[in-house]
Amino acid sequence: MGEMQRYSICFKGLKNGHHEFRFAVDRSLFEEYESSEIKDGACEVVVEMERSETQLMLEISISGYVVVECDRCLEDCRIPIDFAGVLPVKFSDEPHEYEGEVIWLLPGEESVDLKQYVYESIVLSLPYQRVHPEGECNPEMLERFRIVSEGEFEAIEKRAVSHEHNEGEWAKLAALREQMQAEEAQKNRPAEARTSEKKEK
Repeated sequence: MGEMQRYSICFKGLKNGHHEFRFAVDRSLFEEYESSEIKDGACEVVVEMERSETQLMLEISISGYVVVECDRCLEDCRIPIDFAGVLPVKFSDEPHEYEGEVIWLLPGEESVDLKQYVYESIVLSLPYQRVHPEGECNPEMLERFRIVSEGEFEAIEKRAVSHEHNEGEWAKLAALREQMQAEEAQKNRPAEARTSEKKEK
């Protein structure tokens, strides 16, 4: 079954009133979109449809999880999905482009394709920051990307000073600070002075 058929609801022959549909979302949906940041997922879609003579009113809920890259350690992490929305489906003799808020169908059509709506709803449900729960990131990866702040550096220095026997570590830290300060001073020097030094060399 193609992805379009999988997420289509056939309403031909259905009486006016309430109808319910359910289908599952998995990796295959996200593979349809090459630019998708979602690597995998498992969600259930529930569609509560109210049919009338003039339109279909769909209440759609999506629950489950997707797998994306963690912003902190860059490894795969699961992000829960909990979405609820209302999508009107209206009929018109004139074609309309889908804009995410209403689906327009020609009077003779018999089904409505929800693939695009389901995909977009899942993507919009993702939080701005996608990270593992605290303590679940890969510590080795975190160490690779770790940047020591000025405050953290000063704290390390104080600890090193308080352990005088650890002279080797203190020497490394002192050399690192001296290098950082020299680089910062070089950045802040007037451009003319740097140009003059280059000419002298």
